[in-house]
Amino acid sequence: MVKVGLTGGIGAGKSEVSRLLASYGAVIVDADKIAREVVEPGTPGLAAVVEAFGTDVLTPEGALDRPKLGAVVFADPDRLKALNAIVHPLVGARSAELEAAAGEGAVVVHDVPLLTENGLAPLYDVIVVVDASPETQLRRLVELRGMTEDEAKARMSAQADRKQRLAIADHVIDNEGPLEDLEPQVREVWERLRAH
Repeated sequence: MVKVGLTGGIGAGKSEVSRLLASYGAVIVDADKIAREVVEPGTPGLAAVVEAFGTDVLTPEGALDRPKLGAVVFADPDRLKALNAIVHPLVGARSAELEAAAGEGAVVVHDVPLLTENGLAPLYDVIVVVDASPETQLRRLVELRGMTEDEAKARMSAQADRKQRLAIADHVIDNEGPLEDLEPQVREVWERLRAH
């Protein structure tokens, strides 16, 4: 088994790279998806979030109001740390379960947005960073995700900077251009991962 850490700044295109790797046969362990699962209604994770942040972060139906919680934590680094202290251990445990189920010969790609920030690089055999300039990230967040410029900048500033991510990379996928430029790069990295 090859354990790959895949990361990149918000809006860099990591999800598209993850999708391509899955299409080639990688087993994807998506930290964001798991982070949503561990705070679904009825879970101990959601109960812990409500205990820490109050019922104001819930929708009328009792689910987590992610935009409302995001507005709180991305404006206050201490609140973000508190949220991470609840969610990260739950995500880690579920990720380990999925990895164990993948099998010996698998290429397991852990899609981890905050890999750099949380010092997780030593957990993986190979680190792949999807890279785009901050200007490109900002444009994509505003145009494609409908964020305001201030919201996008707050999300970006809560993450490691480009230099920090590139410093831990074994492979860098440049996603500055159009999608058709991405596929050949991802295919090349996939071949290297299979040969690892």
